[in-house]
Amino acid sequence: MEYKSPVYHVIPVPIEQIKPNTYNPNAVAPPEMKLLYESIKSDGYTMPIVCYYNRASETYIIVDGFHRYRIMLEHPDIYERERGMLPVSVINKSIDQRMASTIRHNRARGNHDVDLMSNIIRELHELGRSDAWISKHLGMDRDEILRLKQITGLAALFKDVKFGKAWRPADEETGEEVETLY
Repeated sequence: MEYKSPVYHVIPVPIEQIKPNTYNPNAVAPPEMKLLYESIKSDGYTMPIVCYYNRASETYIIVDGFHRYRIMLEHPDIYERERGMLPVSVINKSIDQRMASTIRHNRARGNHDVDLMSNIIRELHELGRSDAWISKHLGMDRDEILRLKQITGLAALFKDVKFGKAWRPADEETGEEVETLY
């Protein structure tokens, strides 16, 4: 079967059926939100919102495009012009893959909130994803993953990390370890 990118199947979806995800760490400053509004007002929606369809709740969960969604929610002129419909491109992926997709989309464009990124690393770890998986799918190096794990302060994130032996003082004459009080 020939692969066809989701963008070739954009569908109009009522905004009331679209819900934000709970993990997006992307933040857009007010001046950029104003610019996004002006862009959508002048040019219309030129890019679809990327969503996952949740059959159980009959909702579309945003993977990418939260701020474009917000523009319609917050600006009645845009809502009315678009008749409350957003262009949606649907992907069918598991939650860990959707998180990775969100991060890839965001990182390709801008900055992330560090605390929210740390929470995503924690959630992916709790889902059983290794540092190697996170590195590959989120485009992070090991040091960045380590720093984000340290921010969350959860010891569980380090349970599989192999630490080297710490240096211990040795007696200069015998070379044997010296007992320390701490």
